[in-house]
Amino acid sequence: MTDPASERRRMATVLVNEGVLKSPWLRTAVETVPRERFLRPGVFLDEGRTWRPVTAAGTDPDEWMKIAYSVDTLTTQLDGHLTADQAGGPVAGVPTSSSTDPATVVGMIEALDLAAGHRVLEIGTGTGYSAALMCHYLGEDHVTTVEVDPQVAARADAALEAVGFSTWTVTGDGLLGHPNRAPYDRVIATCAVRRIPYAWIRQTKPGGVVLGTVGSWPWGTGLAKLTVGDDGIADGVIVGRSSFMQARAQTMAPVAGDLSARTAYADSRRRTRVSPLVLEEWMPAFLAQLAAPGVQFVRATDGNGSPLRYLFDPEKESFAEFLHDGKNWTVRQGGPVALWDDVERSLVAWQDAGAPEIDSVRLRVTPESHRYGIGHAPSLRWEHRIARPTTLRPWTTNRSPDGPSAGMRGSGSSAPCPS
Repeated sequence: MTDPASERRRMATVLVNEGVLKSPWLRTAVETVPRERFLRPGVFLDEGRTWRPVTAAGTDPDEWMKIAYSVDTLTTQLDGHLTADQAGGPVAGVPTSSSTDPATVVGMIEALDLAAGHRVLEIGTGTGYSAALMCHYLGEDHVTTVEVDPQVAARADAALEAVGFSTWTVTGDGLLGHPNRAPYDRVIATCAVRRIPYAWIRQTKPGGVVLGTVGSWPWGTGLAKLTVGDDGIADGVIVGRSSFMQARAQTMAPVAGDLSARTAYADSRRRTRVSPLVLEEWMPAFLAQLAAPGVQFVRATDGNGSPLRYLFDPEKESFAEFLHDGKNWTVRQGGPVALWDDVERSLVAWQDAGAPEIDSVRLRVTPESHRYGIGHAPSLRWEHRIARPTTLRPWTTNRSPDGPSAGMRGSGSSAPCPS
């Protein structure tokens, strides 16, 4: 029978060889924390158009260990409710919670630059595995983790308790952070957000770090690392590409219905300066979201099976439709906002600047706005003003009876966020 400890050491060696795992303390945590305990009741394996449920109870122990210590992301929930033990066979569905691939988990924790004594807020408990890695080093009383899905939260809390970490776990909207235990030295989000919530900045100590994925498309998203100043303003950079599930409160409903009706009335039509196909590439997709916040890139087919491509902003009732005559691209635009004009302007400026990668983007978060920029070119600067919320969701917290200190503990993500 496969020895779990040897599998943990093997996985740690793989992560070291990939250049992801660097800190001795984190290697010790990876070699100690049993990932398989955070995958119960099971996982869904991608088989193309369906997901095959695999449970620990119904799988050969050696195969289960091989799955648990693979370096892949393992889906743990579909459609916001379905777990592997509830599926009698292969099923279709949309992943809504998962155990992120260990390289991403470890890489993000490394990027936090943790030190003994730091207090961490994690947005998106997911399975609880990443919280356990941090608890192993910092201690359970120094980690607070928030999960929006009560079922996911309960499973994570049980797993953390089972491996000996009675940490602070909270069920609630992680976009609000968790002010009850603020301030924190570090905030880490294992979900994607349209922009970094200022609540996270407010709850971080001066000199503290906030780490989270920015963007709302399945691709074209970046990992932002910000340092909070004494004045409550956070400055930082996009440190690289990153892909996570969207925070549930910010998940965009897919554009559906009759697309021809949505694009019936165009206010302008012209030839494009840039092919819309570049939006299928990572950095141009990221720029499109900076230039036109709220825009969605939609791909479809017509009755003959020919590909169709659009930009939609349902909130602003605006669209851009792209047509190809075999040689050139034409764009039809309608609505109050000329979406493609804004996006294309940024793409041209980016190309003229030498097409720098995503780690060239700097950002500043203030109580009033998010500002992004590449270099010093005015054409490569974007500002998103912050709309103030009018309502807040209540918190639900529970206390683990054997916790090391007084307070509220229980099960807790702020999105179907994997970890």
